[in-house]
Order: sequence, then C-alpha cells, then structure tokens
Amino acid sequence: MKKQPVRVGFDLDGVLLYNPARIVRPMVASVKHMFMGRKPLHFYYPMTGAEKALWHMFHLTSIFLSPGIRSIRSLVEDGTMEAYIVTARYDFIGKHLKTWARQRGISPLFTDIIHNAQDEQPHLFKERIIRKLGLRYFVEDNYDIVNYLKKSPAKVAWIYNIFDSSIPYPYRFPNLEKAVAAVSHDITSKP
Repeated sequence: MKKQPVRVGFDLDGVLLYNPARIVRPMVASVKHMFMGRKPLHFYYPMTGAEKALWHMFHLTSIFLSPGIRSIRSLVEDGTMEAYIVTARYDFIGKHLKTWARQRGISPLFTDIIHNAQDEQPHLFKERIIRKLGLRYFVEDNYDIVNYLKKSPAKVAWIYNIFDSSIPYPYRFPNLEKAVAAVSHDITSKP
C-alpha cells in the first residue's frame, strides 16, 4: 500500500525564488528595532500608490528560481510530497501568481498557490493556512515568521542568509536544496 504524500508548504520570495535583495532584511530589522524598540511582531502594509509601486518593484527582484525546485519536482512526481506555495504577498502584488507560475512552468508542481488576498499580517496568514491545509512542513526565510510559526503544527525549516547565520535554530539551512533534502529525509525515514 502506497503512503499518502506529505503536505509541504513553501514561501515564495527568498525560498522558491532567489531574491538577492533579501540579504538586507536583517539590517532593516536591526535599524527598525533600534528606533522603534522591540514590539509585537507587525509587518508594514503600504498605503499610498507610490508605496505600493515601490513594494511591487522590490518584489520584481525575486526573479531566479531556486535550485531546489528540481528536488521538489522529483518528490511531487514520485508521490512523496504534495507541495503548496503559501506567500504572504499582499493582494495588490499577489493576484497574478497563478498566471506567473503557469508561464514559468512550475504550476503543475504545486497543488495550490495561495497568496495573502485579505492583506492579513504575514505571520498570522501563514499560521492560518498551515492549519487549514494540515501542512506537516513549512519552508520559510524570514526568521521573525519562523520564530512565530514554531508554535504551529508544522515543522518549520528556516532558510537563513549570511547575516542571520549566527542565530541558533535547530532546523535551518543555507538554501532551498538543502532544506528540501532534509524534509525529504524526514518524510522517507518516518514510518
């Protein structure tokens, strides 16, 4: 009897898509904490047309598919994994993702592509979707979100960048390929 595929969620920017600009995230977070102090987790939502245009331009830097896509393809095709894209992109930049994924030839890999259509706080949106879909694993690159999602039912793999590399976390990886290999190992080694 063949085992059911394990449901795995993947963030988009910085995980499935390599984004060279993501390297500045820890620096921006540090400056934010210096001037605003440590407050409960809260992500900014752009309000004006100019802010939204800037936000959109920043997300255009996520252009390269990460090398781990091939590993996801193998796991999906052999029935080991049921993969989902779960991105917190706000609605004004996320509503065309399914068309984009079809044009890039990756949509057949994913059971669904879910974006933050209601413009929820990203960490709350991802937690809700993890629970709704019953994801067993979730791969994320934002440490603040990873730290928040530790309480979710999914095992959260963190893809760190060079400036975050000193932060201790038990399930952390330098890139998607290594994260997918670890998830695959977990899935295939469990009865």
